[in-house]
Amino acid sequence: MPMFWDTAAMQFSVRTMTAAANTSQAHQTGISPSELGAKLQPPRLLDLICAAETPPPIPAHCRVVTCSRPQTPGTCGRGLALPAGPCTGGVTLRPAMSSRKLASGRAAASGPAPAGQAVLSRFFQSTGSLNSTSCPTGAAEKANPDPDSDSAAPLASTFPPQLPPHVVAEIGSNKKRPLESDGPVQKKAKKVQEKEGRSDSIMSGNSEPKKSLRTKSVLKSLEKLKEFCCDSALPQKRVQTEPPQKRFAVLPKCTDFDDINHLRAKKAVSCEDSKSRISQKDKALSDLSPFGSSHTGNDNLQKTSDPKPSNKRTKSIYTPLELQYIELKQQQKDAILCVECGYKYRFFGEDAEIAARELNIYCHLDHNFMTASIPTHRLFVHVRRLVAKGYKVGVVKQTETAALKAVGDNRSSLFSRKLTALYTKSTLIGEDVNPLVKVDDAVNVDEIITDSSTSFLLCICEIKENIKDKKKGNIFIGIVGVQPATGEVVFDSFQDSASRLELETRILCLQPVELLLPSHLSEQTEALIHRATAASVRDDRIRVERMDNVYFEYSHAFQAVTEFYAKDAVDTQASQSFSGIINLEKPVICSLAAIIRYLKEFNLEKVLSQPKNFKQLSGEMEFMTINGTTLRNLEILQNQTDMKTKGSLLWVLDHTKTSFGRRKLKKWVTQPLLKLREINARLDAVSEVLHSESSVFSQIENHLRKLPDIERGLCSIYHKKCSTQEFFLIVKTLYHLKSEFQALIPAVNSHVRSDLLQTFILEIPELLSPVEHYLRILNEQAAKTGDKTELFNDLTDFPLIKKRKDEIQEVTDKIQIHLQEIRKILKNPSIQYVTVSGQEFMIEMKNSAVSCIPTDWVKVGSTKAVSRFHSPFIVENYRHLNQLREQLVLDCSTEWLDFLENFSEHYHSLCKAVRHLATVDCIFSLAKVAKQGHYCRPTLQEERKIVIKNGRHPVIDVLLGEQDQYVPNSTNLSGDSERVMIITGPNMGGKSSYIKQVALITVMAQIGSYVPAEEATIGIVDGIFTRMGAADNIYKGQSTFMEELTDTAEIIRQATSQSLVILDELGRGTSTHDGIAIAYATLEHFIRDFVN
Repeated sequence: MPMFWDTAAMQFSVRTMTAAANTSQAHQTGISPSELGAKLQPPRLLDLICAAETPPPIPAHCRVVTCSRPQTPGTCGRGLALPAGPCTGGVTLRPAMSSRKLASGRAAASGPAPAGQAVLSRFFQSTGSLNSTSCPTGAAEKANPDPDSDSAAPLASTFPPQLPPHVVAEIGSNKKRPLESDGPVQKKAKKVQEKEGRSDSIMSGNSEPKKSLRTKSVLKSLEKLKEFCCDSALPQKRVQTEPPQKRFAVLPKCTDFDDINHLRAKKAVSCEDSKSRISQKDKALSDLSPFGSSHTGNDNLQKTSDPKPSNKRTKSIYTPLELQYIELKQQQKDAILCVECGYKYRFFGEDAEIAARELNIYCHLDHNFMTASIPTHRLFVHVRRLVAKGYKVGVVKQTETAALKAVGDNRSSLFSRKLTALYTKSTLIGEDVNPLVKVDDAVNVDEIITDSSTSFLLCICEIKENIKDKKKGNIFIGIVGVQPATGEVVFDSFQDSASRLELETRILCLQPVELLLPSHLSEQTEALIHRATAASVRDDRIRVERMDNVYFEYSHAFQAVTEFYAKDAVDTQASQSFSGIINLEKPVICSLAAIIRYLKEFNLEKVLSQPKNFKQLSGEMEFMTINGTTLRNLEILQNQTDMKTKGSLLWVLDHTKTSFGRRKLKKWVTQPLLKLREINARLDAVSEVLHSESSVFSQIENHLRKLPDIERGLCSIYHKKCSTQEFFLIVKTLYHLKSEFQALIPAVNSHVRSDLLQTFILEIPELLSPVEHYLRILNEQAAKTGDKTELFNDLTDFPLIKKRKDEIQEVTDKIQIHLQEIRKILKNPSIQYVTVSGQEFMIEMKNSAVSCIPTDWVKVGSTKAVSRFHSPFIVENYRHLNQLREQLVLDCSTEWLDFLENFSEHYHSLCKAVRHLATVDCIFSLAKVAKQGHYCRPTLQEERKIVIKNGRHPVIDVLLGEQDQYVPNSTNLSGDSERVMIITGPNMGGKSSYIKQVALITVMAQIGSYVPAEEATIGIVDGIFTRMGAADNIYKGQSTFMEELTDTAEIIRQATSQSLVILDELGRGTSTHDGIAIAYATLEHFIRDFVN
């Protein structure tokens, strides 16, 4: 087993003890820590107090409050509480306030003041008309007269501060100010009353003085200052609202509605007649969920039911639109609903407040609910912004048009609306959120959606059956990951320890954007989920969806999975796939059932209908084992500074031209190959692209550069959630690719020698052949404009559309024939129909000739010069014509969905062609890496050997550039001779970079890439394990030493004789002798026990 060892840990404890001793001595002698030189970093003041035998002198601007309570387990050895959190004891360092005296001569209260009061105190002192004071309240000086008392009470934190009487008396005493607009007698009486009230309050000890005009302005400013200092309501985050209107009865959004029902019933006891007339709809409104505004009051409750006896029917306080929203909201309580209302989408209630806060739009009170709105053409922007912040968003659209509604039974009621789409981070697929900027050229299209990252929905299930050492936290876990945007489905089952390292590894590899979890998980798994979801910023944070534990029970899950797959198991191949599904491990079946149920809510469950496309993450040993710790320590996917891609191995290797190629390369980096034949096939392809002088590869690279994300586009078509523009873009792009690769077949057969490249390039035209048929059916101009009524060129396969168009033509012909009768009636043979502002078939007459118009004609509009009319025949037939046109739109939408369903039969073959294109893109990317200076092709072998001549760190070499040359280093490890290397050297000498360099070169070699070295011979490594860094884990509640031992124990448990192990400064988390003993014992174990 190749192994690296960094011995800097042997010096660490000694350096720490020496530094502490020097610091303590410096404080005892009065020397400042900054004068000791740049070798020692000045420690914190609390550390100095604890380290020194006698406390150092406290600076003049600090005050120390000692803790009087006994020592607890959370305190240090000298009884001083550690400043880890807000506690009542411990050492508190705050700015000391001056002990200036008030105007009356009494001493001000000394002691620390809260931050808000300190700000207010400074504000008071800067006011010209107020005497200088160091105490913001008058009551504080009475409460704490002795500043040195141990039992000093904290200062009051009320806002605004109450002024002492003598201070108020001096404010504006020489200035006259107008009072309220009372009469002369009332004004004088009011002054006398205020004077008597003030004297009484002074005699009784209450400080409630008369406030001058300037005092009021000062206090008003203080109120604004208090609001400004409040962290919970920043100015830019506040919701703009209007005051509530008293004439509406508003239900509260955070109130127990049982109490409201009780009050309503109590107020209606004396009104039996009115109570008996309450309709069923009003009774249903009493059980509403809290969706309304936060404004409420007794007047509102009284208006819900009239307490006076009356024969009139009690009316609902909600508008029809609000009632419709309430009904929709009760079905989707956890979603923010965007309701289509004409030319805009509206938010209501709490949804409006959230939208105003997150989208920075205006929110106001309208009737009973807060409301906000956005224009229809900006829906995709705001939906994506809300989804990025972790919300579930629902889009509610109108499902009927004005013309059809006019002839229906509900012509006088509200427009019908229904929920048409739901979106979360993992299910962001649909026409509403994937708009295209232009579709004039399918090859050079610019898309808004350019996100190439993965969007996995990961479901996790735990089972504690048949597990040893349950008390230690061991558990059996099953996961299912689905990427609805690309159709990828992965699963895995494994036994995990209390550290949950296996689960963490899979989360880091998949990088899900959403987790589907049962309502209760084990404590260790919940801790891991909390760390994973809190690790990134808000917009990149993983969204968590909880589901009841009942849906994760095996009996319920097995029945759900059986019902889902049994309906398609009609042929032999489907039956075999079904048998493979039901033979999965129990936690995998439970996770699969939960994810099926969840995706049905979004109409995306079809992605799970093909079990043959499922892939197991850790099946037969196909890929190198790289756990989550190794991914972090080697910075394979992201750096450890700001968690971005720049500075990682993926950043160095990524020169792909397509989004789907970039996703493919990420899989290659996290899953290096173990089979020598597959690795050499990739290396042969990279070598041919690197050294070939043929123009075939440059032509293919130019074709790839112009491609949109056709993998996501095909999946959107498969789910029947694409627009006509997107469909035409994808199909035309695939048709161009078929034509271009078809033309390259002769050159590929004659110039390409790599079996991998030749096979994939030659298969692409055949796999893309079905798209030509569908492209001929479409009308290009109608597809680009989204006009489904003219979308299909040949209506032979669409009889419903053909029938509806024939009916429309028949009515149109009748109206045109009627024009001859109009000419006879008006005795004008040249008169024609006119169309103005969308109104068709109008007869336009000058106002001077209106007298000849029959009286039964309908006047449509007029100007100063002319008037326009419809005859009764036109009125009737024009109404019928509009109904047929709108019915045609509905029929075309139905035929469009059937057309997409027909196209989806070729989905899997088209996806295979896209995967071939992604592989070719990755090969070209690795060839670009190989073109950099001093890269060589590695030699892969089965035997245990790592020999690198003048190797360089691939990431540091790129970051340094040409100005600073990286110093190369050689490595020689062999299974028969030297299997262990111990690296020593000074600080910042490059020890950690060197051992990381060997691991990264090994990963690159098994990916199929060239490596940064003069020569490299790499034996196949089945796993890379690392133990690097020294830091505690606050989330896990583990110290630095505990972290070291846990990681090392996992390495010992998982590593084999074919693994590469890297240990960096093992034992630095404890004392010197203990650390050396642990490091020596671990090293001896790897040398002696891993020979075979």
